[in-house]
Amino acid sequence: MSQRALILIEGASNAPLYVQAARHLDLHPITLSADPAQYDYLAAEIGETIPVDTNDLNALMRECSQLRSTFDIAGITSSRESVYATVGKLCRHFGLPGPDPASVEQCCNKFTQRQLLGQAGVPIPAYRVATNATEVDSAAAEIGLPVVLKPVVGIGSSGVRLCRTVYEVAEHTRHLLGGTHIWQSSSPRVLVEEFAQGQYYTADIMGGHVIGIGTGDFGHLPHFVYREYSFPAPLTAEEHARIVEIALRSLRALGLGWGPANIELRWTKRGPVVIEVNPRLAGTPDPQLVQLAYGVNLVDEHIKLVIGEECDLRAWHSRTASARFLAPDRDGMLEGIVGASRAAAIPGVAEVKMYVHPKTPIVRKGDYRDLIGHVIAASPNRDQTAALLEKAVDLVSWTITPFRT
Repeated sequence: MSQRALILIEGASNAPLYVQAARHLDLHPITLSADPAQYDYLAAEIGETIPVDTNDLNALMRECSQLRSTFDIAGITSSRESVYATVGKLCRHFGLPGPDPASVEQCCNKFTQRQLLGQAGVPIPAYRVATNATEVDSAAAEIGLPVVLKPVVGIGSSGVRLCRTVYEVAEHTRHLLGGTHIWQSSSPRVLVEEFAQGQYYTADIMGGHVIGIGTGDFGHLPHFVYREYSFPAPLTAEEHARIVEIALRSLRALGLGWGPANIELRWTKRGPVVIEVNPRLAGTPDPQLVQLAYGVNLVDEHIKLVIGEECDLRAWHSRTASARFLAPDRDGMLEGIVGASRAAAIPGVAEVKMYVHPKTPIVRKGDYRDLIGHVIAASPNRDQTAALLEKAVDLVSWTITPFRT
């Protein structure tokens, strides 16, 4: 009898969790990647990697067809948003459960997403789309400063900036359209939108069921680099119900009823406003926080859906889990990191993870790439978790030597 395999297309921050979960579910993980060497975790995990052009759907179909002669392909998935629509197409081709590729594609285009949400009456910020500096200036004037400028296609807050003045709008427009920003699409377009001010919330969803609602904050503006996340968010029953209702309306508007989704919101003067809908599982450390807070393993349950098995989304307990992201305050050469092992040894600290190694050059870009690690703690209540997290973070330090000029 052929061994059951799970095909993973490329990887992302959650990819090691998918490899581990596949093994836990007695599946043989096979990663198809244009450059398998970019994933350090694959060298330490039991699995298989195959180089293939993941931008070529036909090449992926051929590779999967060849693998079927050796393995029983139980499912195909990915933790990377940029290939998730391709995953849907592969699943349809091979008759496997998966996301609707058309829904994923329209959701990944922030302008199209805004249009569909607005048509469905979902509360969103005022917005315009622009293709040149003149259109950006006009859109900012119509909406009114401050505004947020972002690429129509992109992830991880890359290219996203709050602009409070006309000068800042012009400066960031030059960055986006002047050749500095690396675009993920062939037709660069800028989304100009109202700055929705208020507390940030995130809803993690699986198969149309809201598993948990978390809250978080960011580092210093004008960039949106995460500082801290916590589950569950301190909400009244009415506030929780409003966020759930808007989250599910968003999914219906975008045709995202299958599998995982993550919705980001701000609670403004007019209530919850949807900032973005992500048609996939949120990145690390969201899944770890949800598991610690509720007892639901989102990665395991996603894979169960992928291979056609029934998933269990019941919360098994209620705790408070929080993550603090570690971010440098300067550019330079990272000489060393100390205290991580001591922080990890504190009872209640679930994980201390560094993303970079000593002798790594640090060049901050104002997005997710600025983060060099995180600390996760969990306990029965919010105050205890906050104290644990602060104690652990205080033990971790690093040295950065400025670049020679």
